[in-house]
Amino acid sequence: MSAPTVRRRRLGAKLKALRGELTLEEVAEKSEGWFVSSKLSRIETAKSPAKEKDVDALLDLYVELGRDVSDELRAALLTLTKEGAQRGWWHSYRGVLNPVYEDLISLEAEAESVSSWQLGAIPGLLHTAEYAREIIRATAMSEAVEARVDALVEVRLARQAVLTREDPLTLWAIIAEGALRSSSKTEGLMNEQLGRLLTMAKRPNVNIQVLPSDAPLHVGQLGSFTILSFGPHADLDVVHTEGLASALYVEDGDGVAAHRDAWQRLTSAALSVEESAELITTIRKTA
Repeated sequence: MSAPTVRRRRLGAKLKALRGELTLEEVAEKSEGWFVSSKLSRIETAKSPAKEKDVDALLDLYVELGRDVSDELRAALLTLTKEGAQRGWWHSYRGVLNPVYEDLISLEAEAESVSSWQLGAIPGLLHTAEYAREIIRATAMSEAVEARVDALVEVRLARQAVLTREDPLTLWAIIAEGALRSSSKTEGLMNEQLGRLLTMAKRPNVNIQVLPSDAPLHVGQLGSFTILSFGPHADLDVVHTEGLASALYVEDGDGVAAHRDAWQRLTSAALSVEESAELITTIRKTA
């Protein structure tokens, strides 16, 4: 049995919410043999992947039972199902990536927008190759990671295609000033990286704000996080957080809402997009 992914958990949670007060056995009975309760249970708990035809049929049943299933919601859930069965480019790196990182890449590929708060580093979607290489080495906590640096740099750069594809991801990044003032033994590394920020900030789908070092105490000091959003259905959104030796996802509605509130506070505390570009330009002159 494959391990549940964030994608499958999101799908299962939404299908369970649509089921409402009905028991699994009642749904199975009303499906007239299309579903058995154990199969539906495995889908809802993400223990088994779902098939498009099954999800489509289940949504039809829920419509008959009076559930509110809009065309947009149906499309979103079928996309979750379909993408779960496809192999993305990152599957060729399966010996390099851990499952949580694979989930992040797949979610970025499907997301409509990403809101990222970074306390100590520049967001991966904005890295240059050399900055990526140095930050991966600096934060490697095992020999296994150190041995995969080249491949991990390739992956990090490949992830950035979501910002330049035909229907690009919208990225809003808030970065602590201290991350911009990091030093490197590699001459010109930070100058090039800051230049990359300024170039990407000119794109209509990329916004960059800087939270100045002299800002009052704020909620972002508790750690970095990234909100991945999937259009009008906020209950499908997830939050990715990363620590020194682990990463996790916040998927429950209250948890996601708390991070959205924190995000709004950080947006208000940070410099404007224009002021941020000016500060990055100033810092770059001495980098």
